[in-house]
This record gives sequence, structure tokens and C-alpha cells, in this order.
Amino acid sequence: MNVDDYIDSLPEDRRIAIRRVRELVNSRLPAGYEEGFANDMIAWFVPFTRLAETDNNEPLMVAALGSQTGHMALHLTSINADPSLRTWFEGAYRRSGKKLDMGKASLRFKHVDDLPFEVIGDAIAKVGVDDFIAQYERGRSEAPAAKAKPAKKVAAKKTAAKAKAKPAKKAAKPAKKAAAKAKPAKKAAKAKKPAAKSKKRR
Repeated sequence: MNVDDYIDSLPEDRRIAIRRVRELVNSRLPAGYEEGFANDMIAWFVPFTRLAETDNNEPLMVAALGSQTGHMALHLTSINADPSLRTWFEGAYRRSGKKLDMGKASLRFKHVDDLPFEVIGDAIAKVGVDDFIAQYERGRSEAPAAKAKPAKKVAAKKTAAKAKAKPAKKAAKPAKKAAAKAKPAKKAAKAKKPAAKSKKRR
């Protein structure tokens, strides 16, 4: 299925809304991105000729647009990846007077008139291909360091557990020695009893 086939398959009200948002994105999208169809959505992404390797072996997606069961959604990956851009976007969106319904990257809407087109267009235009690739590469380089921290904590806990276990083993050894000393004493006591009985018989 291609983009046009996907739009034609939608109910009329969704078809009109998706077409308008698609036109908005394409009119403000910086040069270098490509449009396609992926994961049942219209997607805009960095072509493999610019970025050949990604974590999921899929083209790096900057935005996507689709029709869901109860709403439509415009996914703005660039906003989710850049805290300063997200802060700007949320402020500009609220100042537009429109109600913001957004998760990590998904801007949900039921009617096309619910969207502030100028704010969305500006958000799309703010992230060029080079900046988006650099942003992605920074995130990848920082990820291993973040994953290594929990491993260090686990190693520290294991070391502490071993340190606590060693005194317990040392404490067990004197107890065994004491038990070993006690056994000869019991044997000596048993040996004395027959001697006492033999005196009485005499």
C-alpha cells in the first residue's frame, strides 16, 4: 500500500483531515527527508543514503501521521528527542488557544480544526536533516553509559554481600572447634563412672 491508497481507504471525514495535515507537513518539511508509508502510517524519514545504520534497521523517522480507532495522530519524534524543542512546542500550542492532547511524541486529535497549523508547521520546519541525525547520534552515544550504571550497582551489591558472608564463615569455625573440644570431655566423664561402681562392690 502507498500513501495515496492509504488515504483513499479512510472514511471521508478522516480522509479530509489526514490530507490537510499531510499537505501541511510536506509544505514545511526541510529538504532531505523522504515521505513513505510504514507501520500503517504516512511517514517522513531520513533516507538510508544519509543514515545507513539505525537501532531497529528502519529509516530514522522524524514524523508520522495515521488514523487510529478513536482518533488521528501526528507523531513528532523530533520533539520527543529534544527537551528544549518540546518545551517551546507545548508553550506555543497552549498560547494558540487549542487544547493539547499529547503523549511522548503522539499529538492526538479528532478534528482537523483542533490543530494549530502554524505551530505544527513551525515545529516541523525547526529540525533539519543534519540536526536530526546529530541529535540521534548523541542519543546513541549516551545510551551505553546510562545502561552501564545499573551493572556497577549490581556488582557493588554482590561485593558487599560477599564481605558480609566472610565474617559469618569465620564465626562458624570457632564454634566447630568448641564442639570438637567438648566431645573428649564427654568421653572422659563416661570413663570415670565405671571406676566409681567398682569401688562400691569392694
